[in-house]
Amino acid sequence: MADRKKEIYTHQASWIVYALSWSSRVDQRFRLAIGSFIENYTNKIDIIQLNEEKQEFVVRASVDHPYPATKIAWRPEKAGAGPDLFATTGDYLRLWQVNPDRPEVELKHLLNNNKSSEFCAPLTSFDWNEHDPRTIGTCSIDTTCTIWDVETQTPKTQLIAHDKEVYDIAFRSADHFASVGADGSVRMFDLNDLKHSTIVFESPELTPLLRLAWNKQDPNYLATITNDSNKTIILDIRMPSLPAAELQGHLAPVNAVAWAPHSSCHVCTAADDKQALIWDLQPMPKPIDDPILAYQAEAEVNNLHWSSTQNEWIAIAFSNKVQILRV
Repeated sequence: MADRKKEIYTHQASWIVYALSWSSRVDQRFRLAIGSFIENYTNKIDIIQLNEEKQEFVVRASVDHPYPATKIAWRPEKAGAGPDLFATTGDYLRLWQVNPDRPEVELKHLLNNNKSSEFCAPLTSFDWNEHDPRTIGTCSIDTTCTIWDVETQTPKTQLIAHDKEVYDIAFRSADHFASVGADGSVRMFDLNDLKHSTIVFESPELTPLLRLAWNKQDPNYLATITNDSNKTIILDIRMPSLPAAELQGHLAPVNAVAWAPHSSCHVCTAADDKQALIWDLQPMPKPIDDPILAYQAEAEVNNLHWSSTQNEWIAIAFSNKVQILRV
């Protein structure tokens, strides 16, 4: 290799990239699934992987996807045991398998909890439970969250989670998850007691909350972003009503947030100001004024994902490109 310390690799797709996810498997280095944002019925999912010798991305497999995928996530399985699966949401939750022998992806299961109607309420996001990989939680514009058993492809439960559309869901543990939505609230749920939920935070003026992410190393902390805001809100659920920190380094609305998989005090945000920023939260409860790292992209950054197995790499999506950055 001519340059062993290359810090950035770029993949150019033939469409705008929105959804993206690093593979969890340690035997599949530098592999990602990326999804198109095309305003037609037929969209695409590509499996791309860095050819480390040639230092460029190659498309390993491609598959059609109905509507743009709102999210992609690989099965949280690092060892590489079991089938090579990833999931997507859009009109439905789908499970896909990457064929180990041939460069192709096949649809394994389409999970539909609404058999009585020909119409479906679009799914805005989902989370594959790292603490219990048999479980996926989805959320929808119809105010509900559905908890699925992946092995039986059956819903464990469906609940009305918010007063309006639900925009994101994330598991804190095997049994606990939180969701955010258009009603401006962060709500926590316990799978063992779904009659009750706890509102842990409400945004000022009840502005819709778009995304949430749990701190991977310290599950007392979560991050959330508000619609059309340059702020990222850090919450400590032990003292939830007031933010533990507000990160205000972006100059335009924030689109995505991800915690470092290996550190409790680092979080990355990406926004319409074409920047990805990494923050160090160690000074809390003092205000966090500035990021410790800033990366300037060529266009608005629509999404990001921090690799769980290659902790020094972050992937960002902007325009028709995916870049992986060494941090």
